[in-house]
Amino acid sequence: PQPLADSRGFLARMFCAQELAPAGWTWPIAQINHTHTARRGTVRGLHFQHPPAAEAKLVSCLRGAVWDVAVDLRAGSPTFLQWFGRELSAANHQALLIPPGFAHGFQALADVCEMLYLHSAPHAPAAEGGLDALDPRLAIAWPLPVAERSPRDAEHPLLTSGFTGLRLP
Repeated sequence: PQPLADSRGFLARMFCAQELAPAGWTWPIAQINHTHTARRGTVRGLHFQHPPAAEAKLVSCLRGAVWDVAVDLRAGSPTFLQWFGRELSAANHQALLIPPGFAHGFQALADVCEMLYLHSAPHAPAAEGGLDALDPRLAIAWPLPVAERSPRDAEHPLLTSGFTGLRLP
């Protein structure tokens, strides 16, 4: 979103289906989430939903800054198990489009970070999946020492050689 600013402040369009269609967003927005992370160095994720509940996400940072990461879990993909990271911040006004079949997580780069998530599918507890954000097989280059993770995130399994990926419809 490119903000339109003047002396009063700014307006930034957070979602435009027409503008996002060339990037691959073709779904309705089914759910919107807002997160607050209090402590610099905290890692949230890596989360995904198994098919048929796999979802696309459009994520942006409303306050502070984060290192946002997506990991390709799509079976047969040429980028299978590769990760992509980008800094998202309130200052740079960037967003990351994460297609279905990717795990997602982030690390807070500042104290007090707020994220906005647009989801293409509602949360489906029975379809939840997660990866250990510190899995050596993924070798994600988190920019800061990991200060905190939720107990649930810390219990996500390491990848095994038997993991062949998610098969999307």
